[in-house]
Amino acid sequence: MMTALATVSSVTPKSSGYDVELSCEQQTSCSSCSSQKSCGTGIVSKAVGSKVLHWHLFTDQSLKTGQVVEIGMAEKSLLQSAAIVYLTPLFALILGAVVAHLWVAPLLGLGEGIVILISALFAVSGIALAKRLASRLEQQSSQQVILLRVLGEPIR
Repeated sequence: MMTALATVSSVTPKSSGYDVELSCEQQTSCSSCSSQKSCGTGIVSKAVGSKVLHWHLFTDQSLKTGQVVEIGMAEKSLLQSAAIVYLTPLFALILGAVVAHLWVAPLLGLGEGIVILISALFAVSGIALAKRLASRLEQQSSQQVILLRVLGEPIR
């Protein structure tokens, strides 16, 4: 199970517990890396800034706005998201290259240029599809967060 620290943004009492909205700043390891000044990833992470993630949690424990809590989430959803984001565009690129090479180029009598163009178009459509699938998965995973502990309170 992956854990993270989150801040309680709002608490809404319900009949059988509390609906809690949490915010969590995305952490990168770039700030502690010794080669962050010469690394492309470190430079990009500084330019883009930090991303704030929002989570919903239903609990029977009373929380207050501003409290810091530790939340947990199964690794499965992270691995699924990574697979979708990285593999969908790659498979789309390969599919585009195969379709263009075996069908479009011989049909139109064109060379490698059309294969490269169609492969790029398929890759772009794969990126769009990956964004849509990943956002749907992110919405589902935001409901799978569990409260591990409230900081400052004893561990149960």
